[in-house]
Amino acid sequence: MKTYTQGEALNKAAAYCTLCERCISEVTNKLQAWGMTTAQQKSIIETLKDEGFINEERYCRAFVNDKLRFNRWGRIKITAALREKQLPKEFISEAMESIDEENYIEILKEVIAIKHRELKGKDDYATKQKLMRHAVSRGFEPSIIMRTINISDNEVDF
Repeated sequence: MKTYTQGEALNKAAAYCTLCERCISEVTNKLQAWGMTTAQQKSIIETLKDEGFINEERYCRAFVNDKLRFNRWGRIKITAALREKQLPKEFISEAMESIDEENYIEILKEVIAIKHRELKGKDDYATKQKLMRHAVSRGFEPSIIMRTINISDNEVDF
């Protein structure tokens, strides 16, 4: 494994951050893999923050937008992923509040519709349960899923 000087690691980390938004924990993991000491990691992270390569608030907004639009994740799964990256709660909250409710419901409907087309079987109750489990596994809230599927009716409401 090649060892890097602090300057080389800083340049390499800056290049890593320019590819897409990165958070401190992701950059720290890279720096550890490159053999940087804790003091060097802190110094490099501070430099990257000062120069605008790392901005965790911006990262949260981009992460929420990307996971919702491209991965079709719900709020629960997105929030859990952001917490796992050790991001500040206030940034997570602000990013989650920026989700457009109408767009969110439309994405949930798409997720349910795609799964519904894949399912075989005629039993409405079993179908609704499978749709519910699928949507929950994608991180959507059960109350919103039930309203969307319309569990109380015999028809799945899209």
